[in-house]
Amino acid sequence: MPPQHRDTDRVPSRLEGRATWLVSRAYARSSGLLHAGFEAGGAGLRSYHYRLLAALHEWGPASQAQLGRQTGIDRSDVTAALAELETRDLVERSADPDHGRRKIVTITAAGADRLRELDRIVDGVQDDFLAPLTVAERRRLVALLSRLVDAPR
Repeated sequence: MPPQHRDTDRVPSRLEGRATWLVSRAYARSSGLLHAGFEAGGAGLRSYHYRLLAALHEWGPASQAQLGRQTGIDRSDVTAALAELETRDLVERSADPDHGRRKIVTITAAGADRLRELDRIVDGVQDDFLAPLTVAERRRLVALLSRLVDAPR
């Protein structure tokens, strides 16, 4: 039986240098920073709210199903998140005149203002997360990660 270690900074040698392990650790760190940033200044909003507001602001009104596909958020979770945003007057949902049961979602002026505030939080998180890297290294990391994300499945 291998010895038990309590040192949480240690990594089994089989994992060291494996891209999948490093990406998962980077994801955990970035998620923690985002959560803390939204907790401190997001007034109860989360990163999925940010994604929805950003999509609506950039691409205009959309159905709930379309928003789910565009943002990678499950349709049932989109519905709950939009309900939260609607209670804060950050989005409006209205019936689609061309499809009886479909709801069209639109960002409100207050939603666009809140999105700009959330942009500042996310910008700060980016700076914190990437602080160990130079500007050139940051650009290179983003370029490499984009290639991995966009790679065919």
